[in-house]
Amino acid sequence: MRALSFGELLWDIIGNKEYLGGAPFNLTAHLAGMGTEVSIISALGRDDLGKDALFDAEDLNVDTEFIQVHDRYPTGTVDVKVDNKGIPSYAINENTAWDNIDVNDNAILRIKEKSWNVFCFGTLAQRTETNRKSLWKIIENISFDHIFYDVNLRQNYFEKEHIEKSLKASSIVKLNSEEAVFLSQYIFNGTMTEKEFAARLSVEYGIEIVCITRGENGSAVFYENEFREIPGIPVKTADTVGAGDSYGAAFLFAFLSGKSPSEAAAFAGKIASYVASQNGAIPEYSEEIIKTIENIKI
Repeated sequence: MRALSFGELLWDIIGNKEYLGGAPFNLTAHLAGMGTEVSIISALGRDDLGKDALFDAEDLNVDTEFIQVHDRYPTGTVDVKVDNKGIPSYAINENTAWDNIDVNDNAILRIKEKSWNVFCFGTLAQRTETNRKSLWKIIENISFDHIFYDVNLRQNYFEKEHIEKSLKASSIVKLNSEEAVFLSQYIFNGTMTEKEFAARLSVEYGIEIVCITRGENGSAVFYENEFREIPGIPVKTADTVGAGDSYGAAFLFAFLSGKSPSEAAAFAGKIASYVASQNGAIPEYSEEIIKTIENIKI
């Protein structure tokens, strides 16, 4: 199984501690932790944070071949504040390396040398024209079995045309319940249930699978014109940073391993709940979680 991600690779500053992150990277790292061969297309600065990020990414078994190193731009950072319920808020610094991912023709040729089961991307990295050009160069020139779009809206860093274009290109889409409410108004100009919203997304944009995460209340998955709900797993939350990213990784891992979307969503819920119970977006897996992952491979 081989996956390719595109987007932000940065450091989350939580309290006085730095955690390597960025939604696409978190997803990629979790896929790597489950035994998937993974690469990420991103950019870092030629600074200490960039060097540390490359080292840590490689230590997590993430292929760094397609990570650019900029002399002009610093490695990205995000100031994260976590409330007493473990819910994070973000101050995302601009004009950093990952805002300037420039995929040239040579990179496209190197990417084409491999076969890919899935390509993963989100919304935030599309906030710059340079990144948008690179993203669509990849999607329009490389063949993927599936394209996974994690909507993952952050602050005001999104535009309707970019969201709709992303939806049209994707076979699997993930978003949370708050984003589902927002997008039902933003795209369809009306309030609807999650089931109605997922069905309309699927029909109007040709999406095979729609996943809606609900935090501690589980998730729902729409496919083959059916809406299935998966119950949540109660845990004591440390912070929810990266929990949604781990859900996406786990869903893809299980689905591409041959599980049904419902089975994949149930597995994803277990992984996301564990991550929410730990500090940081990419915690070390417990023995129980490792056994759960191994069972998916059987």
